[in-house]
Amino acid sequence: MRRLFAIAWTIWLFDFVTKTWALSTFSASPKPVIGSLLQFTLIRNSGAAFSLATGFTILFSLLALAVVVTVISYASRITSQGWQWTAGLLLGGVLGNLTDRIFREPSFLNGHVIDWIQIPNWPVFNIADMAISTAAAIAFVLTMRNIPPITRVR
Repeated sequence: MRRLFAIAWTIWLFDFVTKTWALSTFSASPKPVIGSLLQFTLIRNSGAAFSLATGFTILFSLLALAVVVTVISYASRITSQGWQWTAGLLLGGVLGNLTDRIFREPSFLNGHVIDWIQIPNWPVFNIADMAISTAAAIAFVLTMRNIPPITRVR
């Protein structure tokens, strides 16, 4: 369980620090880092991934709160290291974006998520988004390998 929370804390902190840095450093104009392969572009996203459903910010905030409560409530029962990593990445990523939705403008639970990493043919994203996507990929692999998150004691 400590591993799960250590991963979540690390992701949340890294996400928070990089978003603070991005806000103070970048603008909506792309800043090339590796040509057009990697650019830093500041975006305030009121929607979900890929800026979808921008009018439903409060719903995404409530869903994120539900995910946080669910992961925390199951954390002590997860016995698989792979699933601990998955849950830690998910929790850290969700908390990173939820922090934005709670504390950033325009209002409580309606705040815009700060996105700043841009690669070709992909929407602008952040560290929290990377953690959530990685958690989804690991969960897929673990599920395909039939590895349960909780091993029953006989």
